[in-house]
Amino acid sequence: MKAVLLIIYLVLTIYSFYILSIKAGIKNYIAYIPLYNAIKVTNKPWWWLFLFIIPGINVLMLLILLVLMSKSFGKYSTSESIMALVFGPLYLLYIAYDKKTTFAGPSGSEEYRKQRKLSKSKEWWDAILFAIIAASIIRWFFIEAYTIPTSSMEKTLLVGDFLFVSKVNYGARIPMTPIAFPFAHHTMPLIGGKSYLQWWHIDYHRLPGFQKIKNNDIVVFNYPMDDLAPFYRPVDKKENYIKRCVGISGDSIKVVNKLLYVNNKPVPLPSKGQFRYSILTDGTPFRKKTLLSLGITEIATTGNTGEYIMWLNPETISKIKSLSNIKSVTAEEEPEGLANPNCFPGDTTFHWNMDFYGPIWIPKKGVSIPMTLRNYTIYERTIRIYENNPTLELRGEQVFLDGNPIKEYTFKMNYFWMMGDNRHNSQDSRIWGFVPEDHVVGKALFIWMSWDKNASGFQHIRWNRLFTAIHKKIL
Repeated sequence: MKAVLLIIYLVLTIYSFYILSIKAGIKNYIAYIPLYNAIKVTNKPWWWLFLFIIPGINVLMLLILLVLMSKSFGKYSTSESIMALVFGPLYLLYIAYDKKTTFAGPSGSEEYRKQRKLSKSKEWWDAILFAIIAASIIRWFFIEAYTIPTSSMEKTLLVGDFLFVSKVNYGARIPMTPIAFPFAHHTMPLIGGKSYLQWWHIDYHRLPGFQKIKNNDIVVFNYPMDDLAPFYRPVDKKENYIKRCVGISGDSIKVVNKLLYVNNKPVPLPSKGQFRYSILTDGTPFRKKTLLSLGITEIATTGNTGEYIMWLNPETISKIKSLSNIKSVTAEEEPEGLANPNCFPGDTTFHWNMDFYGPIWIPKKGVSIPMTLRNYTIYERTIRIYENNPTLELRGEQVFLDGNPIKEYTFKMNYFWMMGDNRHNSQDSRIWGFVPEDHVVGKALFIWMSWDKNASGFQHIRWNRLFTAIHKKIL
């Protein structure tokens, strides 16, 4: 139904532009070229046509053109502009068939344009509108700012790091929910509520990129589980997450005694990565300033006097052991065979946990798997939600799709396995599973600012991290 209404709207718009271009005195072939005829009537540059190719921007440009067309026929008031925006082609058709309304000139009469030129507020509005369009194009297709909100990537990336994320490395994703408030991700600033409209949705498409996602890339992506209550967000409006891509499509992943294996080859934890440790002291409390000077920012108490939980890497382990009040530093882990019900796919018969996980195969586009009970348990959500097969179901020991029994399934997309470097304090693929390729936002490039909220004065800024290239210097 939405598609039918959209087609009707576009057909009426094209027809209204044609009728108004004839009324404006265009008698040649230009009157028959959609959009270009309206651009000629309003005397705008020909390259405006390219802006109509860009999803999201094209909606904004169409609304602008509707208003400019109405002004070209003497409709200058705010209420008349609102009529053009709200009723669109219907209002333009009214103008076209109103005998009292005549062509006033491109975007209005000479007197109106002179008056507009003298108005500083109009000049500011034009500048703001151009800035919004230009910034939206840059943000959607080239580069976007991102802030590290949690400690899941400590100490590779720190809370308070401000990054630039490249959209061009992996190929810019065409906006899937193009009608949205500028620069707001999924929530309206100040007033709250959705910042987007869902009635127009574009299927997943991605422009060609310079490279493919590789193992160990640090990737920004949309949190896969935001399609559940209470959010039900479309893909490109889901929360942004950042993790390390430890496994690409076709890889087999497992974790044995906290050590990651990719295709049965051990992958050491990055040098700044962290695990959870139990710290026993002689009862002397820690000074916050001392811990911060050692680079230890994550600490929790157990309730027992002198016992603490800390998240440490090899460097901070040696530093904490050097303190005089330390009696022991013990690594914590979930034992082999202990089933953690929070681990993906949420079936305790697998006996998987954060430190002993898998093996699990990462789906690859075009590859088929047999639909055994085990595979159904692991890949059911992927097939049903991400690959849009809502009729997938299990009847007894037989898997059905669209009411028909199936023995195998062929994947339509590539998938990735994301993990945080702070392995014992990270909500990652071990909890919620695979990340589909249509959820990938971009590649983290460099840190342009780093703000330490625990410091004071000029020490708030971590000067040694400014303009640090992530994949070259930090890793």
